Amino acid sequence: MTFTRRLILSLAAATVLSASSYAAVAQELPRNVRLVIGSKSTGGDTYQNSAIVAEALAEKLGINVKVDAVGATEAFKALDRDSRGTTLMIFHDQSYLGNLYGVQGYSNPFEGYKVGPTVAINPGNAYLVPKTSKYQSMDDIFAAAKAGEKVRVAIQPGGVSEIGFSAMKNAAKVLSPGSEANIVAVNTGSQSDKNQTMWDDLSDVINGSIQANEQFTQLPEDDRKAMRFVWITARPATLQQAPAQGMGNTTRDQMLKFADPETKVPLNDSENFTFDKEFFFLYNQDMDDAIVAQIDTALSEIYAAGEIQKRQKEAFFIPNFLPSAEAQAHLLAKRSTYEQVIKDITSN
Repeated sequence: MTFTRRLILSLAAATVLSASSYAAVAQELPRNVRLVIGSKSTGGDTYQNSAIVAEALAEKLGINVKVDAVGATEAFKALDRDSRGTTLMIFHDQSYLGNLYGVQGYSNPFEGYKVGPTVAINPGNAYLVPKTSKYQSMDDIFAAAKAGEKVRVAIQPGGVSEIGFSAMKNAAKVLSPGSEANIVAVNTGSQSDKNQTMWDDLSDVINGSIQANEQFTQLPEDDRKAMRFVWITARPATLQQAPAQGMGNTTRDQMLKFADPETKVPLNDSENFTFDKEFFFLYNQDMDDAIVAQIDTALSEIYAAGEIQKRQKEAFFIPNFLPSAEAQAHLLAKRSTYEQVIKDITSN
């Protein structure tokens, strides 16, 4: 499947219910809504993004929306128990990647749940090396793998952290069949754990993020914690929407040098791999379609007003509203592409 995706920021073509239709379904959403998220952290990007959306939705509809950081397993369980619309969920690509990687507790969300609208992208997914590393680029990493060197990549297995690693193995296979065996995983946990593998010389490359790791790229080379980016997985069209000042002391133009097409990680013979970490709603499979329509309409009007985009960009999110039907098609296409990548590197 061709790996091209359309990022919709203009809502001029979005289908919005008429005022009378909106009023007809407005009472369907309960007064008090619990918005569960697939993270247990109240300081991470999932909570931060969800809080921005929840506040805007609550103000628009005149309801109370509480963001509850319960983690993926508990969030899906809570969603399973409630078809009334009292419980909604926001998560990101981990929701289907976990299923593709066979992580316990992850079913196929496109079969067991209703997939709702997308709301934002975190463009920060990245891979880094020590500042003293001999690998100056992804080209160097693939050349090393071709030459028979083992390149150790620290990841948290089973989702967003691993998909870039899978793409690296796939790219090595595309460039030099057999060399993918030399791109090896160092399976670990949180971002701090991944960082520590680098500092302890247990990995050559780590999965990280612009938000979490940019500070370490500013350290002098003789500091053992100093890192530098070699790859940012986001599409260039996504990164180009980030503030020009970027984050920390790394500008948007500097970030773009680590992204496609300046940094190439082949998906196949004609395309490069990219990955945008997208946040979207998930609903109980039996939730009334009137509530789905109500949320789509409310968010359409919120994004048309333009204020939420300012808040998202201030937090280094890229606004990305797609109503439910378009979001489902878009995310299914992503899932299909990544499923093929995973199959290609695990087939004999």
